[in-house]
Amino acid sequence: MRTTPFRAVIACGGTGGHLFPGLAVAEALRARGHEVVLFVSEKEIDATALKERTEFRSEKLPSIGMPSMIASPASIRFLRRFWESFCQCRKFYRKFRPSVVLGMGGFTSTAPVLAARLQGLPAFVHESNAIPGRANRLAAKFASEVLLGFGEAEERFPGASCVVTGTPVRESLGKPLDRGEASRAFHLDPDKKTLLVTGGSQGAAGINQLLFKAATLLAGSGVQIIHFTGERDDRLAAANYQRDEIPHYVSPFHHRMEEAYSAADLVVSRAGASSLSEISQFSLPSILIPYPFATDDHQTANAGIYVRAGAAEMLTEKGASAENLSAMISNLLSDDARRERMSVAARQIPPSHAAENVASVLERAVKEAGT
Repeated sequence: MRTTPFRAVIACGGTGGHLFPGLAVAEALRARGHEVVLFVSEKEIDATALKERTEFRSEKLPSIGMPSMIASPASIRFLRRFWESFCQCRKFYRKFRPSVVLGMGGFTSTAPVLAARLQGLPAFVHESNAIPGRANRLAAKFASEVLLGFGEAEERFPGASCVVTGTPVRESLGKPLDRGEASRAFHLDPDKKTLLVTGGSQGAAGINQLLFKAATLLAGSGVQIIHFTGERDDRLAAANYQRDEIPHYVSPFHHRMEEAYSAADLVVSRAGASSLSEISQFSLPSILIPYPFATDDHQTANAGIYVRAGAAEMLTEKGASAENLSAMISNLLSDDARRERMSVAARQIPPSHAAENVASVLERAVKEAGT
């Protein structure tokens, strides 16, 4: 039975790891006939990502991360901005009259969740990572329910009602494309083994530096490389691959990631939850190099889930070298049977249809609340 259309707020700004899964849920809700407004941060990444998403209304919130030291001048600024954000949410809810609020993590979502609960609205928190951040640990205290990307995170929310939904993936990624079509988008040969290197929505300087050094060791191996470097390292990466005569496509970023995933045989990536969900969506084996400064080292915990499932190999950035990375790449690209096993394992880790799962939870809550 179709749910009566309602209005929803999704607070999802600050990083690609919060924004893109939030957009995926917004797409699912909109396809079901519901109206969605996105609460985002004042960061440039949010403005850039939403520039072409004119179907969604968005509102900027004046939020910043909580400082590590409570008794500090930064805490005063945090509390002031949090209060401004909270008051803005309350004012917006009175006008827009949403039926449900979803926070995707980060301190952009904490005030909206608190304001919703004080207004008697169903409010949810989605945690993508195996180890939740401080913002979600705080917001979970006010939430109706906590939605999880990984079941391993449940023990970190004592006393909370949790549901494992998976981490939503944007509709635009869709299903894998024809390999030949995808390879031609990068002017590469579909018959050659292809390595995709990506550091997430903002690139990864540590991974870039490793690949610059490993390129010489990969020369003559027959590999071709798609490398999304982030804003600073694209020219240097292209020069290195050209010097070593490795067929390549280098760009700071790429808007159609479904092309890159469809052309790839193996991925070298950070271990953010959104990146891992996309890797699983395309059933790809991976070499994961967790961001060493992630809060509570949550990327290592995320990567560990994939390693234990047989879907990935992991290198720490501190322990990685050009030699061991290039050897790992060469060994995996030359072992078709192992890559196939890793692909199957990657696909089986997260629940399928995560965005639809989250949308269904929200619909159920609105129906039960009668709002």
